[in-house]
Amino acid sequence: MSSTAYRTCPLCEALCGLEITLDDAGTVTGVRGDKKDPLSQGFICPKGATLGRLDGDPDRLTEPMVRDHDHHTAGTWDDAFETVRREIGKVVQRHGKDAVAVYIGNPTAHSIAGPLYGAAIIKALGTRNVYTASTADQMPKHVSSGHVFGDPLAIPVPDLDRTDHLLMLGANPLESNGSLCSAPDFPGRLKAIRARGGKVTVVDPRHTRTASLADEHVFIRPGTDAFLLIALVHTLFAEDLTRVDGLAGRINGLDDLRALAVDFPPERVAQITGIASNDIRRMARELAAADRAAVYGRIGTCTQAYGTLNSWLVDALNVLTGNLDQPGGAMFPRPAHMPTYRPKRPFTTGRWRSRVRDLPEVNGELPVATLADEIETPGEGQIRALITIGGNPVLSAPGGSRLDTAFAGLEFMVSVDPYLNETTRHADVILPPPRPTQTPHYDLALLGFTVRDYVRYSVPALPLPEGRPSESEILARLAVIASGMDAAPADLDEMIIMTTLGKATALEGSPVEGREADELRKMLDSTTSSTEQRLDMMLRLGPYGDGFGADPEGLTLARLRTEHPHGLDLGPLKPRLDEVLCTSSGRIELCPPSFAADAARLYAALDGASDGIALNGQLLLIGRRHLRSNNSWLHNLPELVRGSNTCTLQLNPADAARLGVRGGDVVRVTSRSGTIEAVAEPTTSVMAGVVSLPHGWGHDRPGTRTGIASRNAGVNVNAVTDDREIDPLSGTAVFNGVPVTLEPVL
Repeated sequence: MSSTAYRTCPLCEALCGLEITLDDAGTVTGVRGDKKDPLSQGFICPKGATLGRLDGDPDRLTEPMVRDHDHHTAGTWDDAFETVRREIGKVVQRHGKDAVAVYIGNPTAHSIAGPLYGAAIIKALGTRNVYTASTADQMPKHVSSGHVFGDPLAIPVPDLDRTDHLLMLGANPLESNGSLCSAPDFPGRLKAIRARGGKVTVVDPRHTRTASLADEHVFIRPGTDAFLLIALVHTLFAEDLTRVDGLAGRINGLDDLRALAVDFPPERVAQITGIASNDIRRMARELAAADRAAVYGRIGTCTQAYGTLNSWLVDALNVLTGNLDQPGGAMFPRPAHMPTYRPKRPFTTGRWRSRVRDLPEVNGELPVATLADEIETPGEGQIRALITIGGNPVLSAPGGSRLDTAFAGLEFMVSVDPYLNETTRHADVILPPPRPTQTPHYDLALLGFTVRDYVRYSVPALPLPEGRPSESEILARLAVIASGMDAAPADLDEMIIMTTLGKATALEGSPVEGREADELRKMLDSTTSSTEQRLDMMLRLGPYGDGFGADPEGLTLARLRTEHPHGLDLGPLKPRLDEVLCTSSGRIELCPPSFAADAARLYAALDGASDGIALNGQLLLIGRRHLRSNNSWLHNLPELVRGSNTCTLQLNPADAARLGVRGGDVVRVTSRSGTIEAVAEPTTSVMAGVVSLPHGWGHDRPGTRTGIASRNAGVNVNAVTDDREIDPLSGTAVFNGVPVTLEPVL
């Protein structure tokens, strides 16, 4: 007899609702879109449809693995945790707390456990060697929002369902499903913009599937988005097209930005961007003329040499056109679990610096581009041990081959991961989380980026086997081990609950101001797990919460779980700049001094004093997204390594003819940092002078247990990306606009 479960898909940022059918043995027999989910309304992509395959993948680890020389064997949970306790303790005792590093990968953002317990592990260790996938992805967005609005998590998202004009740069949501903009059925939402008479413009070096759906596609030379964006700013000022009356008295730096943009007229940036000056002026005029418009830049704009400047100028354009915090513009979601009364400190960076390259801390972490330096370089503070939580930096970080070698030299490594992959093969202990169907789900990270205010909690479809710790218990136990305390994981949650409630009762404006923390603690459901109690506390204290009884109609986890199993629509995005803004001045800082100073690199490039943008005949390498892929996660599912999801090097037919390359030929790709060989795929979708290779491949290393991925290995693009090249303001790796040369392999 079959059963049906409803849950949020954990495989990308779209947050689609799924309807899952299971048989008596607990095997997933069907997955389709949940038509009752108010955000996704039944939409599903190929990744979500294969969740059952991922759940039942025979290569998925089900018990701890312990390394013995070059092999991994199964062990017990108690023995595995005892090994971690002993070996981490040895490293800290011998070399100090900074000798233990933490790497947190992208998958943790798609879980409830990662956001709740990752920070606890870092705090318990007391290490400054913290690295995440953020500096290979979205850190420029955090830095821009931090300096402009005061809060690095206050990232505006385009109000897709009400906008009349959408300008997208470096984004391909028809294949990525959207990023830092959680919008199920992104294709349908873009079609709706056009159907109501609006316009969608895509700026990208590739004619992507998203570009094919848009009204206009504009080719741009990789790495030059900042020049286009500042020329758009220039045009708005020069032609008196700015509309900032609605923010009167709320903006600092307007005249500074005007003065900065004076030297970047469209005519001056046309050659470097490859976009005609009259097209740039027209784009600015159309943006200004639209009643409701939004500019949206994503990973293609973040992972380049001017990543933070790009993110800042996107924010600036939304401000200058009067579209920030306005319906149809760029707005700030209000997540149900995030209290609006919480105290905030103005954003700052550089509170500490990396040991080897003297790179500044940003948002509590160091650039992943310098992780290999910190492992390889002897001296006080050298990394000797590593904890990885999700992710696969050997494939996803710049200079991945260097990391592969560096990890092999660590004294100890422990990984929380369901697979024995290119990174975890180096781990002394692997602690696999349970199957998705055995795991609760709540998107603590991603619900802050939805295009409508929305909330959903998914209960596990299946119980955990006896003796099997949950993902939360695994991470909580690591945090306890890191602290050196002799305590149970639930004790950690109890401490966090009481600390949070104590602060909430003391804060002005809190819904529980003046009450007793002990009284509130008794109101949390003692029959649920301590993880669920933490989430219940967060929802009750949030903007839609019951305030622990203060609002009887307010939200609790019990109400969400029982009354809204398909999720709850909390309405369209609402203006909330006053809740978000927390700069020292209390105003939008439209031209932060550090950003203005970094713009000197733009001047230098225009004047020919910088070779950061290759214009000398070299080809420029960019990444590529596939609808059936998500970084390196899903290459072990046979349905997702078919069709167009292949690791080929796309290049323009004109470049192919010049080099004597035909489709199917093997070509050698060489950069300053390395060489790879890939199969050529000539296509007019890539502009001349550009080559494209997808991210997350290279499954050809020994010692892994991913059979399907190994048989479809592809090549690791990060063997030729350069870990020396980063965006200086955010530390983010440069994956787009990498100068390379090509030659046929004869």
